[in-house]
Amino acid sequence: MQPWEQRDADRQLLELSTTQTASLPTKPTSELRYIRELAEMVIFVVILFFLVRGVVQNFLIEGQSMEPNLHSEQFILVNKLANMHFDLNAPQRALGQDLPPNIVYPIGMPTYGEVVVFEYPNDPSKDYIKRVIGLPGDTIEFRDAMVFVNGQQLVEPYLQGAPTYCHQGDECATGPITVAPNTLFVLGDNRENSSDSREWGGLPFDRVIGQAWVVYWPSQTIGPIAQFQPLPTKQP
Repeated sequence: MQPWEQRDADRQLLELSTTQTASLPTKPTSELRYIRELAEMVIFVVILFFLVRGVVQNFLIEGQSMEPNLHSEQFILVNKLANMHFDLNAPQRALGQDLPPNIVYPIGMPTYGEVVVFEYPNDPSKDYIKRVIGLPGDTIEFRDAMVFVNGQQLVEPYLQGAPTYCHQGDECATGPITVAPNTLFVLGDNRENSSDSREWGGLPFDRVIGQAWVVYWPSQTIGPIAQFQPLPTKQP
């Protein structure tokens, strides 16, 4: 065989080897692609869950303290964004400084007549639902079976004519009380069957979870939760 013939044969063998190598089946990647897509979907769902939980939270009403407007065994959604708040002094306290809370509401703090869900101050493992009656600095007085805020009688159609009293032993039974700084005065709509600020005092701002927003179960009660304004005129 002549040298140039040998070179042609070698070149043909090389081309054949390259063609065979290129035609070899690659390792299947469908399973790896499926696993990757599944992992991405799980991560997305987890992130979405925590984002939603940061804005909306479900809550089961237990008890009759908000009758006749809200009922036991109803499921509601709580708008946590409406009452989102920050304690500006929290970082300094974490560093050992003795500072009082400095609560800031970027969107808006709870106001008169608003129904809020919160951690029970005497046992944060329990969540309560009540209506806001007084804000910091307000003077609350109970007389003639009615509630007065800064001398103004509250207009409370949601009570459907039911009276409001302070029970013996409650602070409010001794006379007018002043709502402390960074707290709210809250009452249940079912005034004769409610554990509220008459009994255990003001609700600290940092215990508020959010505004009671909408009933979503049972289906026949689906709808927004009314936020009444019980003060007929602007506060002085």
